[in-house]
Amino acid sequence: MWRDAVRVLGGDVGPEPVDLDERYAEPHRGYHGTAHVLAVVRDVLDLAAGRTDRERAVLTLAALAHDVVYDGVPGEDERRSAEWARARLAGLPAADRVAGIVLATTDHASDDDLTRLLLDADLAVLGSAPDAYERYRAAVRAEYAHVDDAAWRAGRGRVLRSLLDRDPLYATARARDRWGRRARVNLAAELSSLGDPP
Repeated sequence: MWRDAVRVLGGDVGPEPVDLDERYAEPHRGYHGTAHVLAVVRDVLDLAAGRTDRERAVLTLAALAHDVVYDGVPGEDERRSAEWARARLAGLPAADRVAGIVLATTDHASDDDLTRLLLDADLAVLGSAPDAYERYRAAVRAEYAHVDDAAWRAGRGRVLRSLLDRDPLYATARARDRWGRRARVNLAAELSSLGDPP
């Protein structure tokens, strides 16, 4: 996928970055691993139906890079992932564009239409079926196994509330139609399970 996207953007197609697969296979990743990144690629390309080949290539590269650095340090992980993408795409005119989209995952807000597609795809799991959402919730909890239950409930509760307070939760109409209602049900149910009713 990486090499195909670089080719579409007119770049010199060398080998796929050797550390791409290695990083997503790191043992501390419960959720933010290979399955997640491939799901984001799939969902962003679905949301980008009708976009140009170049736009879809940019989105593919941004999706592949968006969690390439994941140490559980919000803000820093996104910044380092954007730097990783910029370095791997050095010399490609779209390098800054890809890095900018990756960086937008820091606060999941953007006025840019293309960036919004990736941001929505990154949150697609929130609108999944209840059993898939439960697997996501358990995988994220596993990433924070070092955090005690009380601190987890407080921190996770803040995250869930901030998501529920977003109106709209998804920036694009297609994502809202596809995942919006189910996402709000899932988020509210998880929040209630933490003893913090919405």
